[in-house]
Amino acid sequence: MRRQLVRLHRWFGVATALFLFVAGLTGAIIAWDHELDAALNPSFFKARTHAPALSGLELARRVEAADPRLQVTFLPLTAEPGHTLQMMVLPGTNPATKQPYPLDFNQIAVDPATGEIQGRREWGVASLARIHLIPFIYKLHYTLQLPFTGNVDTGTWLMGIVGTVWLFDSVIALVLSFPSFKAWRKSFAFRLKRGGYALTFDLHRSGGVWIWGLLTIIALTSISMNLSAPVVRPVVSLFSKLTPDPINNPELLRAPQPGDQVLSRERIVELAEQAGKAMNLSVPAGGVYYAQFLHAYGVGFYAPGNDHGDIGLGNPWMYWDAATGKPLGKTIPGKGTAGDIFMQVQFPLHSGRILGLGGRILISAMGVAVAMLSATGLLIWLKKLNARRRSAQNAGLARSPGGPAAQS
Repeated sequence: MRRQLVRLHRWFGVATALFLFVAGLTGAIIAWDHELDAALNPSFFKARTHAPALSGLELARRVEAADPRLQVTFLPLTAEPGHTLQMMVLPGTNPATKQPYPLDFNQIAVDPATGEIQGRREWGVASLARIHLIPFIYKLHYTLQLPFTGNVDTGTWLMGIVGTVWLFDSVIALVLSFPSFKAWRKSFAFRLKRGGYALTFDLHRSGGVWIWGLLTIIALTSISMNLSAPVVRPVVSLFSKLTPDPINNPELLRAPQPGDQVLSRERIVELAEQAGKAMNLSVPAGGVYYAQFLHAYGVGFYAPGNDHGDIGLGNPWMYWDAATGKPLGKTIPGKGTAGDIFMQVQFPLHSGRILGLGGRILISAMGVAVAMLSATGLLIWLKKLNARRRSAQNAGLARSPGGPAAQS
């Protein structure tokens, strides 16, 4: 049995090592995505004008009026003091051609006092230019920058499958790390003075044992982040009912009707503020987005700059039909069924934000550790592969005419 487990661990590790090495290093970086992005691109983050800021809704109106080619799809409702207000945009429809306007950007940074656009970029584009670097790394982390194939997000599926293999392999690795009860201490030890292959082996085995629980959490949450709708939610629903929401339950959505008019952002924010007061939410409406493909609006409740959620289970979100204003669902951290809360905890755990700053530091260190375990695993495999090849060559020489076996 142990021999079969060793073989599985070897091939699971070799198959996923490169992917996990990239995911580990990029994960260590994007734990600080906002801070690093702001340091690399101060003109995109720092407002030029030091004057009272306009509301996000007014800034969006000014941006769309100044450039009819674009449509604002997401905007924070209030800018952080001294910072630009960053909006996501999509091309509007050219009335002459009935086709989308060509745009080479999907994110803009706006001076909150004037509505002037300070910067533009294509968030997530494969580019090492300073303005694109951190979004590129962020997208690389969970998609490897692989394109859609038809309607399939190949990168997200691939990384979800890698996470699944990694989770099973983590269990196998733990079993293999304790070959006997008497030798359990060796599985926690590092032969620092020996160096070389002995230390490489201990870094891989003992290093993995010491942080096994955290590695398992990261592997599980990586599956949940990449394969939530097609895999994780159906499995969770077998054990606990999940509250429907329009993101994961398209049947809640009303098909657009001829003559439908999209409600204004102002009206949706008004509905959100009323709903927030009714639910006694402690934070204001912080951002609004329009999902054209869902024909729905979503509103998040958070303080300026806290769109990711600094600590706990994240931010509340509510959804409305874009034409009728009918409520479509909500996600309130800590509320709902056991399955709802399980799903809510996945991103805060994976990002470390559930523990605030300390959690982000821990996740960044874990990203480096994942890369180290992948690299040491490959080194061990290569060394053993070369040893097996030399052994096979020696055996072949021994059996060949004129070899030692023939001469004996």
